[in-house]
Amino acid sequence: MGNSLKSLKQIQDLLKIDGKVKFKIKVSANSKSNSIDFCEEFIKVRIKERAIEGRANKAIIDFFSDLLKCPKSKISILNGDKSSIKTLEIIK
Repeated sequence: MGNSLKSLKQIQDLLKIDGKVKFKIKVSANSKSNSIDFCEEFIKVRIKERAIEGRANKAIIDFFSDLLKCPKSKISILNGDKSSIKTLEIIK
């Protein structure tokens, strides 16, 4: 799994080479703005949306879709739907 990802470009490069990439994120919902920070163990994601009725999960998918310029249908949360630590998978 992509625990050593250091940038969005690296994610895009892996998508071009492998056709898919999986990585862990740690989410902070109800933040002032949407942002990401690359850490050793995971990607820290701050989302403005609250973690109510799956809204934060939808916002995560929307956010990564915008960042990586890929369709939302190609991004999924593999596990951690109700946890702050999630595994995302993006398919080319």
